[in-house]
Amino acid sequence: MNGQGGVGKVVQRDHGLDRSIGTFAFAAIIVNCVVGAGIFKAPAAMAFATGNLAPVAYLACALAMGAVVICCAEAGSRVPTSGGIAGFVDVAFGPSTGFVAGFYGIWVASVLACGSIAAALSESVLAMIPAAAGPAVRPAIIGAVIIGLALLNIQGVAAAGRFIVAATIIKISALLVVVVVGTAYVDPDLLFAPSGSGGSDFGGAVILALFAFSGMETPLSASGEVANPQRSIPKALMLAMGSVLLLYISLQIVAQGLLGPALPESAAPLADAVGTIHPFLRQFILVAAILSMLFWVGSNLLGGPRILFAFARDGLLPRSLGALDPEHHVPRRAIILHGGCAFALAMSGTFEKLATLSALANACLYAVACAAAWRLHRRGISVEGSICFRALPVAAFLGMGAMGWLILQADTFEIAVAGMGIAATYIIYFAATRIASRRASRGNANEQSASFGQ
Repeated sequence: MNGQGGVGKVVQRDHGLDRSIGTFAFAAIIVNCVVGAGIFKAPAAMAFATGNLAPVAYLACALAMGAVVICCAEAGSRVPTSGGIAGFVDVAFGPSTGFVAGFYGIWVASVLACGSIAAALSESVLAMIPAAAGPAVRPAIIGAVIIGLALLNIQGVAAAGRFIVAATIIKISALLVVVVVGTAYVDPDLLFAPSGSGGSDFGGAVILALFAFSGMETPLSASGEVANPQRSIPKALMLAMGSVLLLYISLQIVAQGLLGPALPESAAPLADAVGTIHPFLRQFILVAAILSMLFWVGSNLLGGPRILFAFARDGLLPRSLGALDPEHHVPRRAIILHGGCAFALAMSGTFEKLATLSALANACLYAVACAAAWRLHRRGISVEGSICFRALPVAAFLGMGAMGWLILQADTFEIAVAGMGIAATYIIYFAATRIASRRASRGNANEQSASFGQ
């Protein structure tokens, strides 16, 4: 493949897009996508995995993610196209690996995350109304949320878009309340107290931290609409991920400093933490967490199905998933499939288990992103004005090594599930391309027969 030609082919798909998103606006979009609703549940899961070393686990994950961000920043600058990571992986390694990056690394991770947040939402509702607990309540909550939000998304993109704006305001405001109010009441003795039921699974905590840090791949898919992308994308990534790290460590410290050894067992850690200050604050954060999770699932049901829709339009998934609803002009079948998968996953697992599987899919995506960045850097594949980090090779190998180490921290079953997912995605790609090739051959044969008849 000719390097420059490969870039030109991929970037050409952005012809006609309005490149109007600036650096700070793009950074805000990244923060909104990375700071998901799962952060309301994460402090307890992190403390359960590794006790009061949870802030250190966040920092370790942030260092690994720093290497990934450097790679994505340079590669995104060299191939500034819609599709983000999948786009520059396509240029570096070819369409089959690009498809695996997009389908497994982005969509599968997305639907797993949707299931995990839906499961966490049901737990938050039961924490707010413990009297409602019962064997049928959890599936009823999960079903009502996913079905209701899927139906809302089917009604059109305008209503779903308003959900995203509301989610951002509620989520960020609530988290800032926890940090600002909670910091004044942190007890140093509780902060460094023995962690109760917290374990010594530092690697597991880093995997959960990766789940909390993941999400930048979604806004990177809109790189084709960023102004001066060669400069704006790297700056926005650095600004956004640095802000997220500060926020996450602050929230973990506040939760540990207010709950101490009780943190690992909390079903609603941030709400329980500020609840030690005043009962009203607990109810306020519980409501905010539930609304934030609700809106996050709604936004996931907006974005996730579009990945299926795009691949279906490219002929790599059943074409029925690429059909638009004649009335509302949305990919109704893709939304139904995405929602059905999320419901099944939420019913089959807990927040922690589904978050781990989603993080493993992200880790695979980030590892191949680092490898693609190194390949583009080594071959000098770029467009005019691209940035070039001298330390990129070091960052690439650090990122690949860190993601490889992180994957190995999972248990054997989780690693096997990830391996089977990747293998199945490659099978889907080669089966789809073979079917498309046969169709093209038949079409050519029919054209030749018609020509001969004339």
